[in-house]
Amino acid sequence: MRMGGASRFGWLVAGAGILLPSVVLAAGGAGGGMDGGDITHRMTALVLQLAVILCAAKLGGVLFERFLRLPDVLGELVAGMVVGPYGLGPLLGLFAPPEPGVFPISPELYGIATLASIVLLYMAGLETDLSMFLRYSVVGSCVGVGGVVVSFLVGDAAAVWFGLADGYGSPAALFLGTISTATSVGISARVLSRKNKIDSPEGVTVLSGAVVDDVLGIVVLAVVVGVSRVKLGGGSIAWGGIALVASKALGFWLFCSVVGMLSARRISKGLERLGSPQTMAAVSLGLALLLAGLAEKASLAMIIGAYIMGLSLSRVDAAHALRQHLVPVYNTFVGIFFAVMGMMVDLRAMKGVIVVGVLYSLAAMVAKVAGCGGPALLLRFNLRGALRVGVGMLPRGEVTLLVAGVGLSGGFIPAEIFGVAVMMTLLSTLVAPLIMMRIYDDRNGLSREGGDAGGGKTGLVSLELPNPDVADFLLGQVLRMFEAEECYVHQVTPRAPIHQVRKDEMTLTVQRQGNCVQLSCSAEDKEFARLIFLEALASVIKTFEGLREMDGEGTLRQRIVY
Repeated sequence: MRMGGASRFGWLVAGAGILLPSVVLAAGGAGGGMDGGDITHRMTALVLQLAVILCAAKLGGVLFERFLRLPDVLGELVAGMVVGPYGLGPLLGLFAPPEPGVFPISPELYGIATLASIVLLYMAGLETDLSMFLRYSVVGSCVGVGGVVVSFLVGDAAAVWFGLADGYGSPAALFLGTISTATSVGISARVLSRKNKIDSPEGVTVLSGAVVDDVLGIVVLAVVVGVSRVKLGGGSIAWGGIALVASKALGFWLFCSVVGMLSARRISKGLERLGSPQTMAAVSLGLALLLAGLAEKASLAMIIGAYIMGLSLSRVDAAHALRQHLVPVYNTFVGIFFAVMGMMVDLRAMKGVIVVGVLYSLAAMVAKVAGCGGPALLLRFNLRGALRVGVGMLPRGEVTLLVAGVGLSGGFIPAEIFGVAVMMTLLSTLVAPLIMMRIYDDRNGLSREGGDAGGGKTGLVSLELPNPDVADFLLGQVLRMFEAEECYVHQVTPRAPIHQVRKDEMTLTVQRQGNCVQLSCSAEDKEFARLIFLEALASVIKTFEGLREMDGEGTLRQRIVY
């Protein structure tokens, strides 16, 4: 049903009415609570901040998606900028006025945003096709390495070209090079999920490349911080300590990836013993939090640990049930994450470096697309697919701001350089989703040599029946046959007769379309699916024949006792 102008206006006014009481309460209590240091007041302030952030993020997302035809993630980012400490937040009493060089949001709120980023990447891992991820892992690794190398070199050189640094080896140039390497996989994952392209060849390559990008980015940051400290202090470079941090990060990533994939079946069996899908989903999220924390202890980003856990569980029988029961958590927390990212953007810091910042941002964006798209073009993708991969690796976000924050708090870069980093983050974050929403369509992005994606369902077994009622009866019998074979059967959507069947490495989809029952699967599973289908059909025919025999004399209706 289409909404009229008055209805739309009334809907937005109603949303604003929900926000106003929270704003008034926050103005009356949040500001003083944060100054008092009392735990109750701090939690009260956090609750009020979350109330406004949640409502503002969702309203902003709906406004951008429904009325402006733009990705909802942009609305959530802009909403964060509006209600954040650099926007209306101090006027409303939500936040204290930000001080130069001080992190603009409270540790409590940043902790909630960190939890949201873990949920986001865990869900992205669950939605990833593991077999396709492994098939494109080499391409993804080359994409990640290419993006880091080219972006760092161009970012470092651009700092000197545009007068932001004195030399290529100066701390400012090194940090601008490091800042340009980061990729916000959260933003890319959100858009890919919205377009149902996470399990496409381009989608898994972007996610695989982003993981490698993050790992290498942490290594580069460790090296740059070590070198910058020596340059500012005038001492000698401790290459041994820097190498230790780098090797520990790489080793943890490889170890957890291999162990997680090998032990996924045992983890799945343990989860299934818990009984209810809700409990399984909660415990699986707890495991993601555990691995995220261990990743941070190993000098890696938490989101890498969360993604590894999601990827490891993506092929277990209950993967779809885990995703479905975590969707409400995902929808709640992801809006908070992007709103908080928007709250960290200080538009005032960009006043004096607007022209230089735009030039640096353009150079960094071109370098990222070229550095990631080039290897993709040389390996499995055509020009269209390589462009999708390059643009998918383009968004900057939380990692960029964190790297810039390390440089600012450590005295390695001045506030102007931080403003340039913020501008680059803002431009790439706004531009990338817009381009991704347009270029990620159904056209093939693989070269002829790249072949088939390997993740599509190529086997099809179908049968057209007299009417939908008979088709539903056969569908139910097919599903019961699969359950008898110890397969995990799950209904994809409550309102549609579409079911997913999983067992070990086998994944099938069973659905009814009108009078037709269809079973789609991979080519190697087609014979097994066909046998199940024939057994179910024989059972249905036997049932109908039994009913016909009962009514042979036309007395079946008379046997029914009222």
